[in-house]
Amino acid sequence: MRLFEDSLIDELAAKAAASPRRRAHFNIHDSAADPVQRFLVVAQADAYFRPHLHRTNSELAILLRGRIDLVTFDESGHVLTRQGIGEGTGKFAYETARGTWHTLVAMSGPVAFLEVKQGPYDPATAADFAQWAPAEGEGSVPRFQRWLRESQAGSLYSL
Repeated sequence: MRLFEDSLIDELAAKAAASPRRRAHFNIHDSAADPVQRFLVVAQADAYFRPHLHRTNSELAILLRGRIDLVTFDESGHVLTRQGIGEGTGKFAYETARGTWHTLVAMSGPVAFLEVKQGPYDPATAADFAQWAPAEGEGSVPRFQRWLRESQAGSLYSL
């Protein structure tokens, strides 16, 4: 049996605060070859999750701390839906079907969630990143993040 204490989330929050990506992960599964990938993600409020999709599997996340907005898009980058999940929303988890363009926006910080995906993990096929959204580290990321925080159904980011 393995038990996970609240202090683990606190440790990951400190690592996320010191990380250039502003997030930290803790793998619960033993290896990338495991048929079920389970991990904790802790992200600061300014963490960037580039919009992406998973072609081969769905994604389940259970919020443990804080609040996120899950934003889905069509293939051109128009916002389809925006759902608050976590503290104060009445929702504690989400599942995205494979082939769904999506991103997370941390609406409080830090946020913590347990993510579960089908394995094995193959970095070459794990995710396709949206070409209409800036890559991590690009100078336009802060502007895109500001847009993400306010976007609603039908919105389209313009350069």
